[in-house]
Amino acid sequence: MTITELAEQTAELSHTYQVTPEVYQAFQLCSQDMNPLHTDESFAQEKGFESRVMYGNILNAFISHFVGMCLPTPDVMIQSQDISFHKPVFLHDEITLQAGIDTVSEAVNIINYKLKFYKKTDAGRQLVAKGHVQIGLLGK
Repeated sequence: MTITELAEQTAELSHTYQVTPEVYQAFQLCSQDMNPLHTDESFAQEKGFESRVMYGNILNAFISHFVGMCLPTPDVMIQSQDISFHKPVFLHDEITLQAGIDTVSEAVNIINYKLKFYKKTDAGRQLVAKGHVQIGLLGK
């Protein structure tokens, strides 16, 4: 597959994730981040949140899944990524990652995707984060 073919097949993609207790616990175990904003319901509520705020970097893990499992080839590798957080994410939230191509470079075999993360709400959906991921197509 060429970078142009990959870009054509992946011009607009989305995938929905759930912030389950298992996702939360696995990230906490991996990161060893025990900040009370993420672990103590009372602390988070005292700071003005409805409940414990989920780790923002769970969204980075969703990007990893998206690149590694949702793109139509295993011959890809993340070269860089960034996220700007706009709204908190809570346990059990349903998050949809929407990706669209920003730029493609045939010369260096990369695609830059713009990312938007939306949380499903009673009113529809709410933007919780934006970001970018640059992927490279692996050679032989």
